[in-house]
Formats: sequence, C-alpha cells, structure tokens
Amino acid sequence: MLTITDAQINAWMALLLWPFMRIFGLFLADPFFSSGSISVTVRVGFTLLLTVLIAPVLPAMPNVPVLSAVGIMIAVNQMIIGLMIGMAMRLVFSAVEMAGHVAGLQMGLGFASFFDPQHNTSVPVLAQFLSLMTTLLFLAMNGHLIVLRTLIESFTQMPPTAEPLSARPLMLLVNQGAIIFTVGLQLSMPVVGSLLVTNLAVGVMTRASPQLNIFAIGFPIMLMIGMGSLYLTLPAMPHQVQLLIDGYTRFVNAMMLGLPPGAR
Repeated sequence: MLTITDAQINAWMALLLWPFMRIFGLFLADPFFSSGSISVTVRVGFTLLLTVLIAPVLPAMPNVPVLSAVGIMIAVNQMIIGLMIGMAMRLVFSAVEMAGHVAGLQMGLGFASFFDPQHNTSVPVLAQFLSLMTTLLFLAMNGHLIVLRTLIESFTQMPPTAEPLSARPLMLLVNQGAIIFTVGLQLSMPVVGSLLVTNLAVGVMTRASPQLNIFAIGFPIMLMIGMGSLYLTLPAMPHQVQLLIDGYTRFVNAMMLGLPPGAR
C-alpha cells in the first residue's frame, strides 16, 4: 500500500513553492515579462511551468515546514531575490529611456508625448521609440533567455535558505541605479553635442543678424540636426544594448555572490 507522509508532502511543496516565488518575483519586475500585454494568468502559468521544468536540477531545499513562520520568511526572501534580478534589467531599459528623454528635450520634442499603457503615464515620443527599439534588440539577442538563465543560475549561487538575507545586495542594486543617468547621458551625448554646436551657431547668427527670427528658424534647425544625429547613432545601438546585457549578467552574478546569509 502506498503511503505518503507529511514530510514527503512538505518536501514536494518546498521544491515547487520557493522556486515559484523567486521566478514570479522576476516576472513582476522584469521590463519584458512584466509587460502589460502579458496577462497575469499567462505569467502565473508560465511561472508554474518553468518551476516544474527546473525543479529536478535545483539544489536541495531547506528542511523547513512550508506553512511555518520560517517557511513564509523563506518565500518572502525568494520573492525579494526575484524582484532584484528583474529590477536590475529594468534599470537597463530605464537608462535607454533616459537617453530618449534627454535627447528629446534638447531637440524640442519634450512636449511630444503620449500615454504609454505599459508605464501608465505619458512618455516622450523619442523615449518610447528608443524603448521599443531596445525591446526588439533585446529579443533579437535572446535577452529574455539570458535573463532566465541568469535566474536559474542564481539558485546555485544563492539557494533558498532559512537564514536572513543581507542588506548588501539591496545597496548594490541602489548603487547600480546610477547607470540610468550615466548610461543615459552617454547614449544621448551625440545628439546633445551636435545640438550644442547648433545652438552656438544659431546664437552667433542671431548676434550677427538681429532681425533674424530665431523662433521661426531655430526649432526646425534643431529638429533637423537632432534627427540627423539620432539617425547616425542608431547603427551603434545594437552594440550598446549588447554591452548593457553583458553588464547585467555580470552585475546579477556579483549581486548573488554578495548575498551570503547573515553577512552585513
């Protein structure tokens, strides 16, 4: 007669529940998997499917009752780890969107915005364009598979444990947020630099010919130079996105290795 003990049931639940929480945390924060075009039902179903597929190769789970205070704390920790992994990729997309914000503002397109259902806010059209292009490059470079591989490797680097998490990875993630401004400015620098030279030229023209209507010719010139500079810099975007994805994997690996239980 087949008998199933409480310990076996708890082991099966732990094998699925805790990895499920980490994977679902990633799907809540990652800019691609958390897209508004993907319903919650699909996300939950895909999370469950991925959990079942990778469960046999995961490290041994802690011998802790799932429905206990410690078990719930482990589940919360797994959710936090998944959110951090997804948030690290969101910083990459935010950096590109920042480049669009800065370039669009310099080109005079700061007022050209529309409602973005994915962000639930008004987004400048140039930032939305760069965001969509980054998403396409992300998929073309199998970035979604890289994110999933990084997530699965995190179970080996930082397996579920009953020990409390360190505050160090959160600080690393906060410090990593600086790439939104540094990378965003670097990506927008060709457009900003060309428009700065254009502004100086228009200023000289205005001083040389005061009767020149700066408002009539300034905006078309700035828009034309800005669009031309953006067109010339677009071929370099695939390489930049590849560098950002490589930097993402290195950062997540470092963040997971910097997650020793109880380390401060």
